[in-house]
Amino acid sequence: MVNEVILFIYKIILSGFFPLLGTVVLGRIAWTWWVHYIQQDFISGIEFVLLEIIPPREVLRSPKAMELFITNALYHYSQKGGREEYWQGAVWFWFSLEIVSLEGQVHFYIRTPTRIKTLIETQMYAQYPQSQVKVVEDYTLAVDEISAKSVWNGWGCEFSIKRPEAYPIKTYVDYELNEDPKEEYKIDPISPVIEFFGSLQKGEQAWLQIIVTPSKKRYHTKGTWFGHHDWVRESRLVLLKIQLPYTNVKEVGEFDTRARIEIRTPKHLDPTLKRIGEKTSKLGFDTGIRLMYVATKEVFPVGQRTNNSRNIRLIMRQYANPDANSFRRVISTQGDAYSGIFSASSKTVMLLANRMLAEYRERSFFHLPLRHHLFNQSVIPWPISGIVHAYAHNHHYPKTYVLNTEELATIWHFPGQILKVPTLERIESKEASPPPNLPV
Repeated sequence: MVNEVILFIYKIILSGFFPLLGTVVLGRIAWTWWVHYIQQDFISGIEFVLLEIIPPREVLRSPKAMELFITNALYHYSQKGGREEYWQGAVWFWFSLEIVSLEGQVHFYIRTPTRIKTLIETQMYAQYPQSQVKVVEDYTLAVDEISAKSVWNGWGCEFSIKRPEAYPIKTYVDYELNEDPKEEYKIDPISPVIEFFGSLQKGEQAWLQIIVTPSKKRYHTKGTWFGHHDWVRESRLVLLKIQLPYTNVKEVGEFDTRARIEIRTPKHLDPTLKRIGEKTSKLGFDTGIRLMYVATKEVFPVGQRTNNSRNIRLIMRQYANPDANSFRRVISTQGDAYSGIFSASSKTVMLLANRMLAEYRERSFFHLPLRHHLFNQSVIPWPISGIVHAYAHNHHYPKTYVLNTEELATIWHFPGQILKVPTLERIESKEASPPPNLPV
């Protein structure tokens, strides 16, 4: 009798549980589709423009000037209400900072919504009065596709970071460029990138894009159901975690509830703790970095590697800080795309490179097409993910991380006079001034 009662109760619970669960799941899917639809509709109305920034002949300012430009021109943080976000689909603007070599000719570009074009011009002239800003055609359109039929072959990758984003990369401050040393004593971390890009020959191109938007990342707060915190709070929690093994808590007295906290961290951790604390003192951007090397098949034959297709993979090593953070390549379009277990064919490698080309041209890291959420390796387990990686409509879900303005200015700024690259286009006249008809 008791067993029958228990069985009857189970039936009632299950008969109500599964319909409720199904309703919740379907409701969640419907909500995801709706938000995605209205956001894509809003994004389709945003018009973008590509600006080329030609630096002055003599760049006498430290990367601090570029940091101030990034802060004033690109940080468009705003609180959006429920109607804007969930009915109109409003999103925050994102920007692409690019360094490009077209057969050895090095260019600096910014891709921006047209609404921000004037602000970018005025802020660039504010920091670099002798520079020039002009609208240009998208250089990626000259490469139609990477396939067996096209004249182009290519290799590409994205860059992630090795440690939690609380740890900073090596910045221009670590290279003492913030102190404005004499030109002959400057060590500029962007020099290896510009030198390599300037060394490319006829038929070769190299593209580097840094896509940014003001950080709105949220982390779940432990000990709560729905509590969340931002990247600054997360970085401070990392600091506490590092110091925890060296923290001693003692009670003040038998009848005193207060406690005395003593932290004795080893000296070798002091630089790391200092840099983590300094990172949160500046504005943070959600960031994604993508790199591509494309060349004609006469220069870069299918199924083979060239010196430049190998060397380009090393251009971010100068930003590595062993005590803190560094970049690492992910989603590389090469034969060991399946973690070295299954070797991809030349046809598959070209397929991956062509998809990387499409994502580079779209400047996609934020507000991705819905297919990215369905076919990605973070959702589908290995080894099925290996098949998806090669043959699904899109093979991965780009992951972003937080870099602050100092870090961004380190990897995207104008080199000083110590870097004598003849193929880096600069403004000839030192006396040039911003155009008088600049919109206000």
